[in-house]
Amino acid sequence: MQKLIKKLVLWWWRLLALVALGLLVLLATNAWFVAKTADRAMHPDQGCSDAYEVALVFGTSQYLRSGRSNPHYYGRINLAAQLYHKGKVQHLLLSGDNRTQYYNEPGRMQQDLLERGVPEEAMTLDHAGFSTFDSLKRSRNVFELNRLLLITQDYHLPRALFIADSLQLDTQGCAARGPEWSGMRRLWVREVAARLRTLGDLYIWHREPRILGDPEPISL
Repeated sequence: MQKLIKKLVLWWWRLLALVALGLLVLLATNAWFVAKTADRAMHPDQGCSDAYEVALVFGTSQYLRSGRSNPHYYGRINLAAQLYHKGKVQHLLLSGDNRTQYYNEPGRMQQDLLERGVPEEAMTLDHAGFSTFDSLKRSRNVFELNRLLLITQDYHLPRALFIADSLQLDTQGCAARGPEWSGMRRLWVREVAARLRTLGDLYIWHREPRILGDPEPISL
């Protein structure tokens, strides 16, 4: 019995050590992403540089699973329209998921931006932006862009800017409004884990977009 207890205690300590190591790696990765990109993650009241002609707007669902309006979605399109009307950007690349005919993030964004006074010719739709990585790599390889203003929430910007750096894109981030902290706690945990997974995507298994396709350069 004593041997069994000793083995259980040993395994328990090993498990705790693995958990502690995992948490340490997660925290270190998170700190690295934030430190590497903090100087380029801006808020609208900080100016969001007007040196970028094209803004990449990351897609998301218009509605939450509960059926309520998604504050992430409306924060992004409202900011995109605001920056366009202020002359901060000339063109919007709307990149999102359109894997079925019934779910079309770029199309929905375009319709709502038209209602906000953004002309159709000032928008390009990317229907194969299935992930942050896909959207950024397609912006470079398909739409032949090298300088981009990234529009998304502040928690997402460090990962987006980090990926852009790895693709040698010249980017700055502009933080859109989102939900209050009470609605963000679970999302923050997911985002920290996603940052760790991004390192694997970039440096271990060298991920490629699900769909790349032929070049479709944006003419300004």
